[in-house]
Amino acid sequence: MRILIASDKFKGSLNSREVADNIAVGLREVLPEAVIETMAVADGGEGTASAISQALGGEKISCPAHDALGHEIEAEYFWLADRATAVMEMSAAAGLWRIRPGQRDLVRSDTFGVGELINDAVRRGSQEILIGLGGSATNDGGFGMARALGFQFLVNEHEAESAVELVNLHRIKAPTRRLTARITAAVDVRNPLLGSRGATRTFGPQKGGTTEQLELLENGLNRLADVVAHDLGSDFRDTPGAGAAGGLGFGLMSFCGATIKPGFDVVAELIGLRDAMAKADIYRKHGLTHDHPGFLPWRIAELSQYLQKLFAMWRTKPGYGEVASRKRSICCSAKAGSVSAVARCDMKPTTCVAGAGSSASP
Repeated sequence: MRILIASDKFKGSLNSREVADNIAVGLREVLPEAVIETMAVADGGEGTASAISQALGGEKISCPAHDALGHEIEAEYFWLADRATAVMEMSAAAGLWRIRPGQRDLVRSDTFGVGELINDAVRRGSQEILIGLGGSATNDGGFGMARALGFQFLVNEHEAESAVELVNLHRIKAPTRRLTARITAAVDVRNPLLGSRGATRTFGPQKGGTTEQLELLENGLNRLADVVAHDLGSDFRDTPGAGAAGGLGFGLMSFCGATIKPGFDVVAELIGLRDAMAKADIYRKHGLTHDHPGFLPWRIAELSQYLQKLFAMWRTKPGYGEVASRKRSICCSAKAGSVSAVARCDMKPTTCVAGAGSSASP
């Protein structure tokens, strides 16, 4: 029997590799003859760069940058030398995880550090850059990133230095030298830039924005989109994924000519997930929470159905936040052979995922 274990992270406690390894430990005790393979997967959010690097053998690169509030940091990304490709996450520089809860300030936050990561990759000779968008502390539409890349945002007679000034933006001056690297942004959301489903209204409150701040930032993004359309001749405000990472999706398309792609598709192709699933008899996927099955398991269930494979999912209940508890829970669940949903190939993916909410063990 061949079993494939592909896991996402448990945010705040275990990374994807640790989750997969612990599931494998439990399964090997009860199925010693099974051939078990583990893979880290992601959907464009945090963990994307690591999952790709683990599969392709990337080199970890560290470079000086700034976090969302302008503090000097060392940020990391991965370098795939044989492909001349840099794989990074915007959260490595401008992630919410870098800012203490009491210090978060959505109005002051920007993506300048993301631009510094891009610049470092270009200097290294990158022909292609893959950026995972997720876990941001920002809501600047890529304004900070663009400034790091040489764009100037003019408000009357001076250059804007913060996202709140965008509401009075008058003109954008593009740098004389443009990026030569192709950029792909891997996203796990399809939100537009503006409106009730946009970056500000949907994700701003999660980052600590007040009602007044959100109004100011929304107006600023609206003005940014208008000036981009006038001065740069492009308008991506309604493109699905433009609102990802506080509007960084919009910024990457507008200032870098980036292509937006669903993160799952990007990761699955690069790590060879489909081929690995085709070789397996059973595919076991973790990543479900107690109250929401998630997009990533649904996509994998869909692929399992297409490949006519047995698909099992495992979920956790609230209260398993400690690392040690998570590890014990994972191992015990695997040892007992308990899965929240087992979906045969004749079941619809939605049925597979929905079953995880109605059963079984932690």
